[in-house]
Amino acid sequence: MRILFLTRSFNGLAQRLFLELRALGHEVAVEFDIADDVSTEAVALYRPELVIAPFLRRAIPESIWRHHVCLVVHPGIVGDRGPSALDWAISEGVAEWGVTVLQAEAELDAGPVWAAEVFAMRDATKSSLYRMEVTDAAVIAVLAAVRRYAETGLPLPASAGQQRSHWRPLMPQAQRRIDWQRDDTDTVLRKIRAADGQPGVLDQLSGIPCHLFDAHREDRPAWPCSPGTWFGRRHESLLRATVDGAVRIGHLRRADGQGHFKLPATLALAEQAALLPECGPADGAATHGSWHEIRSESDGDVAVLHFAFYNGAISTVQCERLRAALRHTLAQRPRVLVLFGGPDFWCNGIHLNVIEAAASPADESWRNIVAMDDLTLALIEATECLVIAAMQGNAGAGGVFMALAADLLWARPGVVLNPHYKNMGNLYGSEYWTYLLPRRPRSPCAAEVMGRRLPISAHQAQAMGLIDEVFGSSAAAFRAEALARARGWATAGGLQRRLHAKQQQRLRDEATKPLAAYRDEELAHMRRNFYGFDPSYHIARSNFVHRVPASWTPRHLAVHRDAPQAAAIHAVRQVDGDQA
Repeated sequence: MRILFLTRSFNGLAQRLFLELRALGHEVAVEFDIADDVSTEAVALYRPELVIAPFLRRAIPESIWRHHVCLVVHPGIVGDRGPSALDWAISEGVAEWGVTVLQAEAELDAGPVWAAEVFAMRDATKSSLYRMEVTDAAVIAVLAAVRRYAETGLPLPASAGQQRSHWRPLMPQAQRRIDWQRDDTDTVLRKIRAADGQPGVLDQLSGIPCHLFDAHREDRPAWPCSPGTWFGRRHESLLRATVDGAVRIGHLRRADGQGHFKLPATLALAEQAALLPECGPADGAATHGSWHEIRSESDGDVAVLHFAFYNGAISTVQCERLRAALRHTLAQRPRVLVLFGGPDFWCNGIHLNVIEAAASPADESWRNIVAMDDLTLALIEATECLVIAAMQGNAGAGGVFMALAADLLWARPGVVLNPHYKNMGNLYGSEYWTYLLPRRPRSPCAAEVMGRRLPISAHQAQAMGLIDEVFGSSAAAFRAEALARARGWATAGGLQRRLHAKQQQRLRDEATKPLAAYRDEELAHMRRNFYGFDPSYHIARSNFVHRVPASWTPRHLAVHRDAPQAAAIHAVRQVDGDQA
């Protein structure tokens, strides 16, 4: 079928649905929900058989839903209505939640149901649940709804759940407020996790209002500390006492007019953070109940590195910490090293928010890409062990090529890759991609990967030679099987021969063209991106960080706007306007 997506942005859910529907042979075009007239024009141009709204924050225009079946993806169970579905579910501690695909009508979230899917709630942030459980359930539900539309043209019979439907409003900050003198650690975490992504929990530090994000359980301070006290910092996080322990706050967004985007906590409130003592050991093996951004494990001859960077972005200092952890792990001489990344993202490359906040974004961009190159180089030069990149979550830009520095790349089926850099102001990219991409088996030409602005599914990436194996029925199953496979490699009789071949190939490659030459050529392009006369990268980065709404849909998504009829319709609209 010809399917049109109306969406606020091409977010992770929209990308996954786009890939799944196209894999089934459907034609899919995308239009950003910018204005009613723009959406109406997109429908007229594309003439879809079905309209799907994966991610909207306002109602579909009546001029569209009156004449076309429009399926809305709602992150709630049948009967749930309103814009804060997941927020309320997490806050109330429900054990099971779901996704409902319903038809757009005059009353929001109240139309006929076409499909629904439920899932068990996990102790996680709203963002993490949305990326994992909600997205997986949405894929199942949307594909079922599309099949039902094609086969019957009719929604599901009305259910008791629909009859009991009720509207719950946008969750206010008053509902999210933390009472630090009464709320225990579990309650504090639940409130912040229910607001993660947006809007955060409004609070304050030293009288400065700020929104809290990225909270984790922390060890109780060694000294007496009253609840609500900010008592220390660890790396870029700030530590705060609760009535029965402590939490680590990883990110803040100031609410005093001095900043409008999320930053690591110690950068968002640098002066206040500097007055707090540095607490605790560096990242490494997990101790007690504390959370570690970088965590290492050892299982005999298999070493594992986890690096759960917030939203997958990795700043200069995080690159340096991860490289130090990598060196420490390699010094233990494991036969196999598994790089798991984080549960939501493997890695998305340089940290655009930290760069935007720097005194010189160009200088910080340069420092960040150089640190990424150093980290990738350490993986390329790890020739004494088999390196496996095991992707639990999505990866983008430099994170994809850092993964390609591994000997084997595995992913779970739901993973989506965005290896291109061009959507961020035509960045050229580094991380040794000009060396790593051509050496992959069955590798497509570089132009096909780097010039392609569309996402790639795990199975597509496997067919292209970018990923070696795709497996696992769930994230947990993927991790378990990846570790089992890694143990198998560690005991395999042919591992030593493979490592010897790897070492010899690295020597031959270096003799043919040194890695330094690849790096210098890539960075020469990046220097022009950062310091040259074309400001495209800086504009795109600033718009991304400040969440500036799109003014148009990119043409690689809005394929209907390149169709011959587009010119004719625009001409008619122009004539109508002139006559008016």
